[in-house]
Amino acid sequence: MLKVAWAPIYHHPLPENHRFPMAKYSLLPEQLVHEGTLPEHSFFRPDMLTEEQITRTHCTSYWTDLKRLTLDAKAQRKIGFPLSQQLVDRERTICKGTIDTTEFALKYGCSMNIAGGTHHAFYDRGEGFCILNDIVIGAHHLIDFHGITKILVVDLDVHQGNGTAALTQKDDRIFTFSMHGAKNYPYHKEQSNLDVPLPDCIEDKEYLRILEQHINELFHQVEPEFVFFQSGVDVIKGDKLGRMHLSIDGCKRRDQMVFELCHKNNVPVAVSMGGGYSPQIRHIIEAHANTFRMAAYYYS
Repeated sequence: MLKVAWAPIYHHPLPENHRFPMAKYSLLPEQLVHEGTLPEHSFFRPDMLTEEQITRTHCTSYWTDLKRLTLDAKAQRKIGFPLSQQLVDRERTICKGTIDTTEFALKYGCSMNIAGGTHHAFYDRGEGFCILNDIVIGAHHLIDFHGITKILVVDLDVHQGNGTAALTQKDDRIFTFSMHGAKNYPYHKEQSNLDVPLPDCIEDKEYLRILEQHINELFHQVEPEFVFFQSGVDVIKGDKLGRMHLSIDGCKRRDQMVFELCHKNNVPVAVSMGGGYSPQIRHIIEAHANTFRMAAYYYS
């Protein structure tokens, strides 16, 4: 059984350049149900994170500024969204969805979030459309309540998971692997446990060769008890915020590689959707839908 977290859509007025990518959060589940990949009852709406769950990972003063809507203008610009109660509530819901996916993944092998992958959120600040770090929040939940001490983060978004790397740098229970564009945002990279910076315009064959080499070694080295997969599709050719040249099929084979390893090794996996900013919304939906199709193939 595949369970999928879905957060309510953010309706507060957004800057023009942010409205288009947000459409995927409603279109994707509609597509998955329409084509029969997932039934409607696979989707669930999470509650919101508690303050205790937030401050287990993030700075208390930062959370206070978020909940009181007193974050200064410079900090809001780094996030990229105007701060509002709706935005904060949606972020809390998304992150609670990732906690819930860890529980479902432990039970069924895999669970997914139609959002999340907020890997640019740091201990005391947000960046790059990310306010709270859902992956680290989920990892801390597993450590605190399930005693899991070997967690592997597989971050294949085109952008380095800098917030995730910084939040977990001194925690040897969480191994971070980020394979990303060397010259892309963020321009100052943090240090993951394993960073694999890639050149602009890399294509399917070379990308998949490099990924296969590293991910097989990591499963042998880390022997993970749990995997978080950040499955951003901003690696596909033409993405407005990416500079790679993967085909949609190459991105699908990337996802297959991750799910196949997790399934073969009986390691639960929680998936956060990550980025996708192609000029064609149909390309975004197709690439993201492939991630869910691959998961359904292995876990339904």
